[in-house]
Amino acid sequence: MAVPVVMPQLGESVVEGTITRWHVKPGDTIAKDQILVTVSTDKADTDVPSPVGGVVTKLLAAEQAVVPVNVPIAEIDTAASASAAKPAAAPAVTPAAPAPAAAPSREPPTTPVVRKIARENDLDVSAIKGSGENGRVTRDDALAAAAGKVVATPAAAPSRPATPPPPPSVEQPRQSAPAQAPAAPRGGFSVKPYVQAPGDEIVPFNRRRRIIADHMVYSKHVSPHVYTFAEIDMHKVSRLREARKDALKAEGVSLTFLSFIAAATAKALRENPVLNARVLDDSYVKIKQINLGVAVETPGGLLVPVVRDADELTVKGLAKGIDTVARKARDGKIEADDLAGSTFTISNPGTKGNFVGAAVISQPNVAILRTGEIVKRPVVVEVDGVDTIAIHPVMFVALSYDHRIVDGVAANNFLYRITEILEAGQFEV
Repeated sequence: MAVPVVMPQLGESVVEGTITRWHVKPGDTIAKDQILVTVSTDKADTDVPSPVGGVVTKLLAAEQAVVPVNVPIAEIDTAASASAAKPAAAPAVTPAAPAPAAAPSREPPTTPVVRKIARENDLDVSAIKGSGENGRVTRDDALAAAAGKVVATPAAAPSRPATPPPPPSVEQPRQSAPAQAPAAPRGGFSVKPYVQAPGDEIVPFNRRRRIIADHMVYSKHVSPHVYTFAEIDMHKVSRLREARKDALKAEGVSLTFLSFIAAATAKALRENPVLNARVLDDSYVKIKQINLGVAVETPGGLLVPVVRDADELTVKGLAKGIDTVARKARDGKIEADDLAGSTFTISNPGTKGNFVGAAVISQPNVAILRTGEIVKRPVVVEVDGVDTIAIHPVMFVALSYDHRIVDGVAANNFLYRITEILEAGQFEV
């Protein structure tokens, strides 16, 4: 019996995956739960096990092909045996048959992200020439059309002189090529093409870097970013941390300042739910669950693993949760579910910090808190009703927020509340 294996949905909001490596070839025998294929998404790289045991009869997608979720990628004959199988002369891949459709459609295949960009910019998707496989309109195509970088022409229009294609999308395999400046909108400023000079090093985007670049460009394109800043006296938090860190270290828990910041943020989000939201087409939703994304720098690039139900955790619980997902990210053991479902993001400068910086919102969140380094500074404090100068650890923070739904008053109230909580230093550890 031939059993189809489909592209799984590897995480929330994932609509497609890239076949990065087949671990079998036609004619191979495979056991149930043995690794069949490695799939990359915009969330993570995942080894996909075989749902059944048997003989692999067909591979329906080539390596580096982008396949929508729930579309067949292989067939396994559960009744065949290894001796009965006839391996192909070479590990050739059988082309995937087109998915049946109720009726022919002239509109090129698109993803939800492309359709959202089209709606927001009043674009006709069918009029955009797709650079993806089989004429697919990619996110880059849609963004380029929205920015006026591509002249969208209907398929039926008379042929015109060819125009340079937009940059290739993340869905396609990439080849190293001389770097070129992006096309500018008609009448806009034009950057001269790059000419390589001796000693210059051209570094092609890897897949992770391309995903990060696309994500950041998309975020700046759809979200009007506004920034607000605060100065926070961390004196009481520092004293509490010093009093408890050795005991928790003995339990294998690293009590970081980030744990306290996360606790204060989660509490402030519960009191200011408009910051724990996402924008829909013609509305927005205040999300009940508070899931904190924590930006982590890894050898392969930035990842944002998620600590779920952060408002229900103590500082100790947050410290353990942050440490667990951060270690998995740095060790390359992160899974798609670890990166899905954040409702708010915190970014920190790490051990080599700086004064302060404003971060780009991680979509689909509507805000991100970026902390600065904690350094000792002179501050004015009141002692027995008299102002005096003391040396305290001080941190500057920046809140980037989406002005489509978050107004200045709400953002300022939220950041003020975080400041109040941290300066009071009253936490359950």
